[in-house]
Amino acid sequence: MLAALEQARAALATGDVPIGAVVLAADGTVVATGRNVREAEGDPTGHAEIVALRAAAAARGEWRLDGCTLVVTLEPCTMCAGAAVLSRVDRVVFGAYDDKAGAVGSLWDVVRDRRLNHRPEVVSGVLAAESAELLAAFFSHQRTTDSSH
Repeated sequence: MLAALEQARAALATGDVPIGAVVLAADGTVVATGRNVREAEGDPTGHAEIVALRAAAAARGEWRLDGCTLVVTLEPCTMCAGAAVLSRVDRVVFGAYDDKAGAVGSLWDVVRDRRLNHRPEVVSGVLAAESAELLAAFFSHQRTTDSSH
């Protein structure tokens, strides 16, 4: 999670929401990292999880990421939860819950939907306070900046 938080902080440089992700191999080594790049790249799919999963698939030379763990600072949205299922990761670990868009237990529970053919294990709340604090500071700054215009 510390590596994911590092990625989240790096997203601040491009004005992106500070969310970071890491894909770990079964032995715990980092396969790939990602951070939000929606603003930087003008890409609506530029979520940290998607960036990390794409990089992990490229690094492994295949789309199936079985044996891997997706670690992300914020609970994945529906797109990212779906990508975790489709990539066949063994587990999803996340920090803060996302009450507005979370799809791993908050609003929806895509990854544990029994109608799907793969259900990764879920570990939630890992360094949740640190993840939430980073997001709160970003949005507080955004509101201050927006109101001064």
